[in-house]
Amino acid sequence: MIIGRSMKSRTAMARALTGMAMLLAAPMALAQGYQPKFDPARFKGPVQGEPNEVLVLGTPHLSGLPASFTPEMLGPLLDRLASWKPTAIATEDLSGLQCDSLRRYPERYAETVETYCFDPGPAGKATGLTVPEANAQVERMLAHWPANPLPAQRRRLAATFLAAGEPGSALVQWLRLAPQERKAVDGLTAELTARLEKDRSRRNETYLIAAVLAARLGLERLWSVDDHSADSPEPGDPATLKANEEAIMAAWDNAATEKRKAQSAAIHAGLTDAGGVLALYRALNAPEAAMLAYQSDFGAALAEPSPQGFGRQYVGFWETRNLRMVANMRDVLGRYPGTRMLTIVGASHKGYYEAYLQQMHDVRLVDPETVLK
Repeated sequence: MIIGRSMKSRTAMARALTGMAMLLAAPMALAQGYQPKFDPARFKGPVQGEPNEVLVLGTPHLSGLPASFTPEMLGPLLDRLASWKPTAIATEDLSGLQCDSLRRYPERYAETVETYCFDPGPAGKATGLTVPEANAQVERMLAHWPANPLPAQRRRLAATFLAAGEPGSALVQWLRLAPQERKAVDGLTAELTARLEKDRSRRNETYLIAAVLAARLGLERLWSVDDHSADSPEPGDPATLKANEEAIMAAWDNAATEKRKAQSAAIHAGLTDAGGVLALYRALNAPEAAMLAYQSDFGAALAEPSPQGFGRQYVGFWETRNLRMVANMRDVLGRYPGTRMLTIVGASHKGYYEAYLQQMHDVRLVDPETVLK
């Protein structure tokens, strides 16, 4: 009987321990296996009216292309994008309003402002407008914009865009002026017109692709949708900074990175004519490009084993930035239903853009291969 009771006790204890283990394991299993039943991507609208369409164009940063590249080589790309007839163009630039906000928190964002923000000071002085005031003035002007504005109106709008911290949109207005009307009056100073003239040839996708295309299509502005509000200053401790850099660089040292480098080198070697530029954009927007970028960069960082979680911090920043960028685009689409939006962004963002945009009820993605063929 004693033995029997002992066996029963051990059996009961074993069952209790097993039950406890199952309870402890349940949250992990649920976290790994739970799939929500509601998927916004399954419920596409609208019931009435034209849907919002978005074409995500992954791009290199033109400033990083070899010297063999010239702006004239963009002609066939611009032709294909124009044939799709976008009614709005979004760019990877910080808005003047976000930069105005970041400037109020220099302890965190001083480096971000220095690196990514246009200085609206000279235009603000010329127009007498702060960044918020200039943005509000732009909205009022465009709300009552005539079908055939006078050159003076375009110059005034360009100056106001500069004061608003939106140089890309200012260049659109500058390009829509006849060459003889591009002069320093109506709020534009000699300093500001010199800036606009310099931007016309700056090796930057906002100025050489987005602004040129907008002017060609008769659009009045661009939409700056980049977001750097998730930026943080570098660690003050040199040892932590060094460990962070070493961890990320080690994660990036992988076979997928080598494959991307080889592909990039081969494509850059062909940048001797417009055909080479078109081939570059076709490669960056091919279906398999996003996965290769993930494997070489963000997926590798996510698997990085440092106890401080340096890779996880990096991926957290990256996802947050892309979510906020997509939210900025969705805001525009919500304000103007039925928009055909071309969004031009660094190629590493493209997979995240499309994945997040696809979740939206009133967003239909457009296959870039059909546009670029």
